[in-house]
Amino acid sequence: MNQQTIKSSLQLNGVGLHTGKAVALEFFPADVNHGIKFRRVDLDDQPVLKADVGLVDSTNRGTCLKSKDAEVHTVEHLMSALIAMGVDNVMIDVNGPEIPIMDGSAKMFIDAIKEVGLEEQEAERDYFVVEEPIFFKDDNGDTELIALPYDGFQVTTMIDFNSKVLGTQHAQLNSLEEFESEIAACRTFVFLHELEALFDQGLVQGGDLDNAVVLVDKVMSENALNTLAEKIGKPGIKVESEGVLNTTDLYFRNEPARHKLLDVIGDLGLIGAPIKGKIITNRPGHTANVQFAKVLKKAYLMQKKSRNIPKYDPNVAPIYDVNQIQELLPHRFPFLMIDKIIEVSENHVVGVKNVTMNEHLFQGHFPGNPIFPGVLQVEAMAQTGGILALLLQEDQEGWDTYFLKINNTKFKGMVRPGDTLVFKLELMAPIKRGIVQMYGAAYVGGKLVSEGEFTAQIVKRK
Repeated sequence: MNQQTIKSSLQLNGVGLHTGKAVALEFFPADVNHGIKFRRVDLDDQPVLKADVGLVDSTNRGTCLKSKDAEVHTVEHLMSALIAMGVDNVMIDVNGPEIPIMDGSAKMFIDAIKEVGLEEQEAERDYFVVEEPIFFKDDNGDTELIALPYDGFQVTTMIDFNSKVLGTQHAQLNSLEEFESEIAACRTFVFLHELEALFDQGLVQGGDLDNAVVLVDKVMSENALNTLAEKIGKPGIKVESEGVLNTTDLYFRNEPARHKLLDVIGDLGLIGAPIKGKIITNRPGHTANVQFAKVLKKAYLMQKKSRNIPKYDPNVAPIYDVNQIQELLPHRFPFLMIDKIIEVSENHVVGVKNVTMNEHLFQGHFPGNPIFPGVLQVEAMAQTGGILALLLQEDQEGWDTYFLKINNTKFKGMVRPGDTLVFKLELMAPIKRGIVQMYGAAYVGGKLVSEGEFTAQIVKRK
C-alpha cells in the first residue's frame, strides 16, 4: 500500500487537559517520507518535533515529546487517530505546549480527518513487520507487552487496577478498520480520589466531566469533596455511591480498557512506521508503552537495515556467470574480482566473489594469517558497479572505467578464505556524461564488512 497524506489543511481548537490553556491546531498535507511532525508556531524559529519515540521526555499522565526547549504534551490520542486513519505524512501546527484534549478520546480527530479526506501518494508505505515474538516486562513485573507475528494489525489489552468498580477488563481490536466504531470514542478516565493529587502536581487543569470518565471507587467525606470542588472550580461534587461520577453513561461496559488500547496504538505509533503484527498488553500505561515502543523501534531499524542486504542462494542460476562477465569487463587474472552477477535493475547490481586460499595474493598478504585486502574489496565493488554502468549503455562493448573519487570508505570486518563476498552497488544519481556515482556495500553472511561512495567515469576505448 502507498503512503497517504490529508487532501487539504484543517483546523481544530480545544483546551489542553493538563495546562488548561486554549490550543489551536492546523494540519497541512506533507510530501512522501515526511512523517508526522509537530511545529510549535508560538515559539521563536517555530521548532519542529518529529513524532518519534526517541523524543519522548515524559510519560506522566500522557506522552510528551521534547526537543531542546520545545515540548508537545499529550500526543497519544491524536497519534492513535492518525495511525488508525492511515496518515503517513502531515505537518501539524500547534500554538501551545499541549495537544487539546477535545472530548478525551480520538473521535474528533477522526471526524476532522474524514471531513477533508486522504490522498494517496507515489511512494510505498514502509511497515515494521513483526517476524518473531518480542517480549517486554517493566521493572516491577506488573506490566507486560508482547508483539507477535501476524498478517495484519491486532491489539489486545487487559487492565486491572485492583478496583471493585473498574474490575478486570479486556478489549480487542481485530483491525484498524474497526477503530472508528469500536475504539475512537472511548474517553480517558481517572479515579476521583486521584484528582486532588493531580491538581497539586499542576496537571489536569483543563479536566472536565465532558472530557474524562471519573470513576468513584471509594466514597469520600463531604469536606474532602468540597476541597476538591474548590480546586477544580466546580460549585460542588456530590457522590452518593461508588461507580461512574459522570451524568452520562459509559459508551461501552469496558470503555476504560478500550481507551487504554487507544493509548497503546498512539504510543506505539511513535516508532515511525505502521506495524504488521499482533500486540498483546497486560496493564499497559504510557511509561511501559514508550519503553516497549523503543524496543520495537530498535527492531524496526535493524529490520530496515537488513532489508537492504542482498540474499544469495548458490542454487539459483546467476544472471551473468564469470564467462559472461569477461565479455563485459576488460579485467583478467589476477585482477578479475567478480564470479557472478545475481541481481540487476536500473538502479542497482549485486555481485558475488568466492574467496579461496588458492588466490595468489595470500602468498604475500599476511601468509600466516590470510586476510582479503580491503582495497581489493573496494576494487571488487567498483567492478560490480562498472557492470551496471555498462549495462545501462546502448553499446556495452569497448568501455573502460576509471576511479575519480572514493568517499566515506569504511572497513568493518575481516574477510578470510572460505568467505563469500556479496557486493551491492546502488546509483546515487543518474549517469550523466559518463560520470557514475554509486554507494557500495560488501557483506559476508549478511554482515557488513566494507562500504563506500564511489565516483567513476566510463570512457569509450579508441
